[in-house]
Amino acid sequence: MNPELAQEIANLRALNLTPKQIARKLGLRASDVTSIIQAQAKQSALVLNKKGELAPIAKCLANKTCIRQLLQPESRGWFSRNKNNDDLDFAGGFGGLGLILVARSASNRFQVCTYLVDYWCLGVKDVLGPRQMDRIKYDNFIFNTYQRYSEGYEEIRLQQAQDIVLGAVEYAEKLGLKPHPNFAQAREHLGEWSGKTDLEFGRQGKPFFVAGPYDNARKIIRTLTQTVGEENFEFVAPLGL
Repeated sequence: MNPELAQEIANLRALNLTPKQIARKLGLRASDVTSIIQAQAKQSALVLNKKGELAPIAKCLANKTCIRQLLQPESRGWFSRNKNNDDLDFAGGFGGLGLILVARSASNRFQVCTYLVDYWCLGVKDVLGPRQMDRIKYDNFIFNTYQRYSEGYEEIRLQQAQDIVLGAVEYAEKLGLKPHPNFAQAREHLGEWSGKTDLEFGRQGKPFFVAGPYDNARKIIRTLTQTVGEENFEFVAPLGL
């Protein structure tokens, strides 16, 4: 590979030009440009891995309900003031669930993790990633990830993403509940955390367990009974439990 040509491709890619646009500009085949870009991305990732470093943050996202209930200043004490139980409108995108996306990027390649967070009780319920993808797949991934969240999503800071995910994990662990088994492989992607947060987990000052289709509801209720006492948590579970 011609070093000067490779550098020129890297410079154009940094301007968010597509491989086809770069190919037309430099008189190359799009497939050749794509191969060079992929090789550069892999090399960048290898260098970072050898150094034990994470790629820079590209973007952190969260669904708007999670942001409103946890991050906005007026959310402090929101649950205790909410007498109408509006947060229990599960069909409207509520119910104590946050979907956090953390993307890192090097040389226009993206490494992405998503964390499904139950900030009322269970902590991290599900994890996806880290996944490697190019710009097109990355944009499509964000669209598809938040498509079923009618309230939409917004960008947040890395510190806020860490506070939500890791703070919820700590809260759940105090209740005797462990995060999803795949969380360990996605924990490093979040980077170093201060370990301090003023976010309020639980609902109205206590754990509130909403049983999902894949939760072992009996086991979770038994654990909560042992750790906090049967009068100190609430739950919504299938009839006949």
